[in-house]
Amino acid sequence: MWPGGARRVGRALVCLASLPLVVLSAACASTSIPTVARSTTTSGSGSSSSLPASTTTPGARSVSFRLYFMRGDKIAVTARTVVASPTVAAAALRTLLAGPNATETGSGLFSDIPSGTRLRGVLISDGTATVDLSSNFESGGASLSMTARLAQVTYTLTQFPTVSGVLYRLDGRPITVFGGEGVVLDRPATRSSFESVTPAVLVEAPTPGCRVTSSLSVWGTANVFEATFQVEVAAEDGHVLVSQVVHATSGTGTRGSFNAMVAIPAAAGPVTLKVFDLSAKDGSRQDLVVIPLRLG
Repeated sequence: MWPGGARRVGRALVCLASLPLVVLSAACASTSIPTVARSTTTSGSGSSSSLPASTTTPGARSVSFRLYFMRGDKIAVTARTVVASPTVAAAALRTLLAGPNATETGSGLFSDIPSGTRLRGVLISDGTATVDLSSNFESGGASLSMTARLAQVTYTLTQFPTVSGVLYRLDGRPITVFGGEGVVLDRPATRSSFESVTPAVLVEAPTPGCRVTSSLSVWGTANVFEATFQVEVAAEDGHVLVSQVVHATSGTGTRGSFNAMVAIPAAAGPVTLKVFDLSAKDGSRQDLVVIPLRLG
């Protein structure tokens, strides 16, 4: 249950026209995420202002963002690059609703969002995104599935600096209680609303499949004992290239952030990033996160 305090958004959501988005490739969302313009209503004509786009090939404007699927019963991060759109928040949501690609599915990612869920609109105003989804977003699934699908959408939208919380509508109707399990949505959902499905160490970057250099930035959030965990990089043959301790800003029941620079010895080819914390009871590895990367 989430605390009370109802909030309404006074503007109507405009239905989305079909915007063709061509997926270019998996992305390495290791740098900044585009800022979504405030008071942006998606529509067939775009949004109220343009958004920055990165260029991956000459003449091709593109934008990268992270997507949040599930692995087991926890949120997992991947990234995509698509043709630039002024409605980048809508582009991210539409890509999320399409589900994981074959590579992501092969690595164990899946979506708890019901197939066929459509995005009807999204409005961003004063730090809150109001998202309007088709009613089948609420269909099927027990309590964990309901929580997971809300977490996927909330995490995907709150990656953008101008979004701190998310309100939900189904077929244009504001909802304050979601699904038969009664998940309360009477205030903007935030990432902290979904601590139960957030891994102890959430690595936001690098994302799986990224090509990285010998100076690797590993960042995200963690809620681990004494705010301390381990980062390890191993070569393709399993040889450990580097191992170091990382300290988050807080821990032991409070989620904190971290940003560690990992210096990898000169090498090339596939490497594996492993992030884990050690059991206070017996020192064994727990909460293991494995991220395949390409070095060189």
